[in-house]
Formats: sequence, C-alpha cells, structure tokens
Amino acid sequence: MRTSLIHFLRQACLTAAAITGVALPAMADGPVVEDVQMEKTGMGWRVSVTLSHDDTGWDHFADSWRIEDAEGKVIAVRKLMHPHVDEQPFTRSLSSVVLPDGTREIFVRAHCSKGGWHDETTRVKIAR
Repeated sequence: MRTSLIHFLRQACLTAAAITGVALPAMADGPVVEDVQMEKTGMGWRVSVTLSHDDTGWDHFADSWRIEDAEGKVIAVRKLMHPHVDEQPFTRSLSSVVLPDGTREIFVRAHCSKGGWHDETTRVKIAR
C-alpha cells in the first residue's frame, strides 16, 4: 500500500536524522491510512478504515476520514469523535455507504484537527 510505504520512509528519515544529528525540514503530521476493508451489505457497503496518527489529545488528533470518487467528489464522511492517544493504529467503520453506479475504485483521505485534509489518498479497487 502506497501510504504505508510513505509512512515507513518518513519514519526511516526521522530515525536517520536522530542518529546522525542532521536537521530535517518540518514534516507534516498528517494521519496515515494504513488499511481499508470493504464489505458489501445489502444495497450499500461497510467501509472500515485503519488510521495511524500522533494524536496528542483534544488539541491535535485525526478527527475524520472521507471517501472520494476518482474526480475528488466526496461520497461519504466518517467523523471521529475523540482522540485515540493510546489506541494506535485504530479502525473505524462507516455503514450503508452507497457508491454511484459504475464506481470501480474509491479514494480514502484522512483529516487532522490541526492540518486539515491530508494530501495523500489511498486508492481502493471495488470488487463487485
């Protein structure tokens, strides 16, 4: 998964910088979509998203994720109601998601209370 590689590389850079003492430019603390699972349920879908983020408390936490189509149109949003400081990574689901006819892939984007919508999306192919 692309975002897992990005997360791994970010951690590797931080570790190398700590060992060598080399200063790095500021890096975004955006939430990372670690996994997406989809299950067909009746006319809709149950979408389960696993996120990781360095939640510090109510002032800075991953507070939602959304499903977008290939053009970036928002299909559904899952609000996260509290920080997950001691539960990382964590998985939350959204049920009864209705995808437009012909949808063959979706993109999941996470949101942080400080940084807003993360630039990275995770592409998920739809198995019908």
